[in-house]
Amino acid sequence: MRLWNRLQLLFSYVLRSKSVPGLPVEYIVETTAKCNLYCPMCPRETHPQPKEDMTDSVFERMVQASASTAEHMMLIGLGEPFLDPKIFDRIEYCDQHGISTLLSTNGVLLEGDNAELLLRSKLAHITLSFDGYKKETFEHYRKGAKFERVRDNFVRFAKRKHELGSKLQIVVQMVRLPGNGSEVEDFRRFWATVPGVDQIRVKQDETNLLQPEGKNGARGGRPCHYLWRGPYYVKHDGRVYPCCQSYMLDGEPIGNLTEQSLVQISNSPAMQQLRATHARGEAASVDMCARCCTSIPHPLLVVGSLLLHGKWVRRLLPMIERLTS
Repeated sequence: MRLWNRLQLLFSYVLRSKSVPGLPVEYIVETTAKCNLYCPMCPRETHPQPKEDMTDSVFERMVQASASTAEHMMLIGLGEPFLDPKIFDRIEYCDQHGISTLLSTNGVLLEGDNAELLLRSKLAHITLSFDGYKKETFEHYRKGAKFERVRDNFVRFAKRKHELGSKLQIVVQMVRLPGNGSEVEDFRRFWATVPGVDQIRVKQDETNLLQPEGKNGARGGRPCHYLWRGPYYVKHDGRVYPCCQSYMLDGEPIGNLTEQSLVQISNSPAMQQLRATHARGEAASVDMCARCCTSIPHPLLVVGSLLLHGKWVRRLLPMIERLTS
């Protein structure tokens, strides 16, 4: 079923169909809107969030509706996953439905039982966010976190993963920002020496809150593949957006899981209109798309992302970014 779904998405994308018979292969699911840090580049600074978690009914509806088509679920959003008291239950629930999972953490709470439980869970991929090689840089961008505590948590976690022989994929990630560009090579060298770290990713800032002139919009007239393959962005309250950028750029939701089915949302009038606009090469006429800072990859890379399992796409992403940067 998942292979057939991928092929339907591929043909729909190639043909630029506004109505899609399949469902996205991956989703960003915000299981909590709570966070324990203040980061100046985070969209939370322009979009204040309530201290709420996703309800069981919304989460279970999401997983059940996508169980035969979804391959990968990123249990992230504008909150810190370890502030969700049910995060381990959610990882297990996804696994029971054949869906692999990813987390991204700021690392403050990745210690003790949290670390051990995570390493023994069914989690497939974790991104460890660490935006600086130097203490002063890191603490400037991760306000409220202590450099030594987070670094030691990450190193200890990776080494423990190595000792256990866990298959969990660990990516240490730095977002390239105005004040840390000179630290990239030192960052790479340090984390390359830590056993258990599988990949090191230096990611471009996709919010541009700190450098708004860096926006690139929908370049080249190519339609955004997110509208066909996902990931859709599911907020903790059930609202669904075409992507995470559409929420951050004040776009309207395309539906709500508390009121509609996932199939209805995926082919809602708003979503069909958005696909049709992109297919005509007029993405720049949509305000949120014109202001989007996510680069649209070469069509061959898009096709590849629809032929490969979502888990492998995530694993290959840092390497592809480095080759194409």
